[in-house]
Amino acid sequence: MANGVAINQSPFHWEGTDNRGNKVRGKTVAASEAAVRAELRKQGVVPVKIRKESSLFKSGGKVTPYDIAIFSRQLATMLTAGIPLVQAFEIVGVGHDNPAMQKLILGMKQDLESGTALAEALARHPLYFDDLYINLVTAGEQAGALDTLLDKVATYKEKTEAIKKKIKKALFYPAAVMVVAVIVTMILLIFVIPQFESLFKGFGADLPAFTRFVIDLSYFVQTKGWLLGIVVGGGIAFYIYTRKRSHKLREYEDRFLLKMPIIGNILEKAAVARFARTLSTMFSAGVPLVEALQSVAGATGNVVYEKAVLAMRDEVSTGQRLQRAMENTGIFPNMVIQMIAVGEESGSLDDMSAKVADFYEADVDNAVDSMSSLLEPLIMAILGVLVGGLVIAMYLPIFKMGAVI
Repeated sequence: MANGVAINQSPFHWEGTDNRGNKVRGKTVAASEAAVRAELRKQGVVPVKIRKESSLFKSGGKVTPYDIAIFSRQLATMLTAGIPLVQAFEIVGVGHDNPAMQKLILGMKQDLESGTALAEALARHPLYFDDLYINLVTAGEQAGALDTLLDKVATYKEKTEAIKKKIKKALFYPAAVMVVAVIVTMILLIFVIPQFESLFKGFGADLPAFTRFVIDLSYFVQTKGWLLGIVVGGGIAFYIYTRKRSHKLREYEDRFLLKMPIIGNILEKAAVARFARTLSTMFSAGVPLVEALQSVAGATGNVVYEKAVLAMRDEVSTGQRLQRAMENTGIFPNMVIQMIAVGEESGSLDDMSAKVADFYEADVDNAVDSMSSLLEPLIMAILGVLVGGLVIAMYLPIFKMGAVI
């Protein structure tokens, strides 16, 4: 079946009795019910009931980077334990809760059964496995140390995903509160303010300027709010569409974010941490420095740092030392450059890069925690100004009447 068409396999749930008459049950991946029966008979199990796993009530889901990180750790653990590669894929695939991830793993298992190398099977899914991942697996297969290299890949994925998760978690809370603030403001402008406006018309007196402004704003939102929604929504959609296709726009955005107070400092530290972690992983796997820098550039997660690392790669390829190439970029902290220099001198670049990554990952954690504690009162103040301002605007005419009386 080396060059044949891969047979579509599906998970089957089965129940039966073993040689001792005990009831047993399990789950097997096979091409058909007949194949499941044949496999069970080989194991000495008499099948009583076989049922194909239904996908009717299962959402397709999607494969996330976190799924890939977990898969890498599971695969590394099983190979270290001496479990054959194909069997490891079947165990991980059958037991996965995410249907999309299960389909991906079992599809690669079929490729492996047909004689395809692991790196080649992974390369057929570039959406989930980048060049860095594939290069490390290739190095592991060539060196006969696939379990060791997969362990490094798993550690790398876990560390990088932990940083991403930490930053996203810190940004989610303020974003959610701001969304709630906008929704509450819209409700007040559309439904509450008009009620006060009809009440004020009976006063027969001039309204304060602030109250008049809020009423005019409410009228605008009611009559032309849909147009504003279309403009804002269209602008966001256009920006997302353009961002995916414009390298210059992403670079401008990354440069702008790096210059922002608080957030820029966190993003800078996260990029340095990813740079150091990726460099350590690639170099410890025996990947040549110039080739490693190519993968490191794409892993920084920031176009500014990506361009800098590619420039470093070009300088290193001409014989320049990595330390000097880093200095020439002008964006790496002096401590990082000095530690890399020590690593070059002592021949332990992978260890020193790992220490840099550990330091900056911990620094990112601390910075994110500090930002969260700083943003919470700030967001509450903004929310109070928005809602409180609208309430005050509506009560100003009542206070004015009270003062006159």
